[in-house]
Amino acid sequence: MDARERLDYLLDSDSFEEIGAQAIHRATAFGMGEKRVPGDGLIAGWGTIDGREVCVFAQDEKVFGGALGEVHGDKMCAVMEMAVHMGRPLIGLYAGAGARIQEGADSLDAIARTLRWNTQASGVVPQISAIMGPCAGGNAYSPALSDFVVMVDGQGKMFVTGPGVLRDVTGEDTTQEELGGAHLHLTTAGSCHYVAPSEREALDWIRDLLDYLPNNCHALPQLHSAEPACGDLAVPTSPEVPYDIHEVIAALVDAQDFLEIQAGRADNMVCGFGRISGQPVGIVANQPLVLAGAIDAAAAEKAARFTRTCDAFSIPLLYLVDVPGFLPGTDEEHGGLVRRGAKLLYAYAEASVPKITVVLRKAYGGAYCVMGSQGLGADVNLAWPTAEIAVLGVDSAVRFIFRRELEDASPAEVTRLRDEYSTILSPQAAAENGLIDAVIEPHTTRRTIERYLRLLRDKKVARPVRKHGNIPL
Repeated sequence: MDARERLDYLLDSDSFEEIGAQAIHRATAFGMGEKRVPGDGLIAGWGTIDGREVCVFAQDEKVFGGALGEVHGDKMCAVMEMAVHMGRPLIGLYAGAGARIQEGADSLDAIARTLRWNTQASGVVPQISAIMGPCAGGNAYSPALSDFVVMVDGQGKMFVTGPGVLRDVTGEDTTQEELGGAHLHLTTAGSCHYVAPSEREALDWIRDLLDYLPNNCHALPQLHSAEPACGDLAVPTSPEVPYDIHEVIAALVDAQDFLEIQAGRADNMVCGFGRISGQPVGIVANQPLVLAGAIDAAAAEKAARFTRTCDAFSIPLLYLVDVPGFLPGTDEEHGGLVRRGAKLLYAYAEASVPKITVVLRKAYGGAYCVMGSQGLGADVNLAWPTAEIAVLGVDSAVRFIFRRELEDASPAEVTRLRDEYSTILSPQAAAENGLIDAVIEPHTTRRTIERYLRLLRDKKVARPVRKHGNIPL
């Protein structure tokens, strides 16, 4: 599809109102005076998606390769300003070669102004970016500043320095796909939230995603008619036996409908959107199938970003906990586990939306703290009878506390020591200390969450006056 066909597919039929269609660049050097194309390579305006107004722009790679010049940037800024002032979601379809070289500093200034507006819009309106072709140079930072990025597999590329320049400067020989392909940005760089098999599926994903989001930070997400849940909420009782957390999520949300975000990156942490009795929720869950659900640095960053996005747009948070701890190891510690793990702590503690936590099976050590604990600011903490909450699991704790007794202990004595420690692991012990609000049976989980979501819908939190906090970036 070309740029206009993409907009026609994304928006409701005959809903698009274009702005700046006759705008033409003012450059004359390097033969640009003879290359004057109305619109200057950007189609911008507003339209509707399922009846909801959105502000949109699409770069046209057929005009100057989609390169961004002064007037092109003016139009981007105009539609961004419209989105902020009118409180409407902003959707950008990118296919541009970066700054327009023939326009020199004017093109660089134009890119800088678009990035400033991305920043001004951050947390005010949802910003969704689709990478439909190459997105290079300073232009690549614009989608990087948005809330969600979808890339078309084999077609969408993002990089600051292209292969040709890289070859000239460093001698390194690579391809656009190797340098900034969709799967690299999803799994390694973390800049992408979904890789779409085709352009149409990328645009379909945007429509699905938008359905969970409000128009702006002052609005609440739209309620839908409640749909029944289905599936089995049972999990293995043994902490060592893995299971797929997706099955638990599917049994909690309406009609098993779950829109996962960044599937394929840090899969030991699952994040995504669902509905419970029509209410949109952001779900963060440990995945026992991957690293036993332990939290590494990448998983912490993934969950922190998702948590902050939900908080910005008034989407309640549901944390499903089954975590043995933070992932140990030299590589993780050297890779910044303390700093990057602190991002999740900060994001959750700062969030003011309704926050509900359910401990399914185990919550050990510092990972208990970060996964929606009461001390970190959860509104409601629930636990299944199978839950274990402690600094360490039974085996590790017994070896640490009773290391001298174990030297000559009989099997019966070892069992007694294990049973002694197990008394403080139980959710009842945590409930007695006020750290768990209720121990609930699995089959009552959805109904309990639903009732608390209704109670917390109008939650308001007063924060200390300050310019802003300083998240450990």
